Amino acid sequence: MHIDLGCGHHKHLNFYGIDRAQLPGVDLVCDINAGIPLPDNSVEFVMASRSLPYVTDLFAVMSELYRICTHKAIVCILSPYAHHFRHISNPYLKHKFDEYTPRYLTNTFLQPAGSPICPPVPEYLEHIVPFDFRLIRMEFFYEPPFSTTLYEQDELDMLQYVQPNLISEIMYHFVVVKNDMRIDDWHRICQKKYDEPDWVPSLRRQKSPDMEETVQELDIIPIPQSKRETPAHPISNHASIKPSKKPTQPPKKKASSRK
Repeated sequence: MHIDLGCGHHKHLNFYGIDRAQLPGVDLVCDINAGIPLPDNSVEFVMASRSLPYVTDLFAVMSELYRICTHKAIVCILSPYAHHFRHISNPYLKHKFDEYTPRYLTNTFLQPAGSPICPPVPEYLEHIVPFDFRLIRMEFFYEPPFSTTLYEQDELDMLQYVQPNLISEIMYHFVVVKNDMRIDDWHRICQKKYDEPDWVPSLRRQKSPDMEETVQELDIIPIPQSKRETPAHPISNHASIKPSKKPTQPPKKKASSRK
């Protein structure tokens, strides 16, 4: 079974829609804060697009997802990025997600190749995560103008730690681990392609516009059409005309002075 958690009006194609409101396309109406009425080990893919930040107890919901998921099930989470003023001021967002989050969802963290780095977090010796969601992919979605290739990736990586409002949203893919998993199995899972929310392609970095196509030829002044019209009497239709000469006036003599 593939489920879309908090699908709203936009249930993912061929997924089982779960939402707390009875909307078109919703297959199961329930409040996931109170549990998800599905059997253990019955779900192979979870799509949670912009829904988990609104739950009351994130760990309780993640524990419930872990219960209903099979071993090696995939969980895709799209969420507003924590370090953005628009999200920080939103009182409805109860949980924040960033590059540190994946380390809190497993006791055995592995860094996927090709994904942004998840920095280390303090070790809490008395805290044992009650589930195992291992990251297999993570992706940032940037705000304009950082969403174009005008910026190199290393520049964005540096700006990320000094400037807020750089990243708008973040997406993760996790694999659910309930039995032993060899490292080569995890690597193989990381290399596969998986479903993602329908609007993700529009969030990805866009190629910068071709500057050569946008440059205007400012040195060419357009001539109004009226100036290009053929004269009513073109010179070429007449014999050559010599300019008339005015009669030469004799110089005036100076009056002679008399004594």
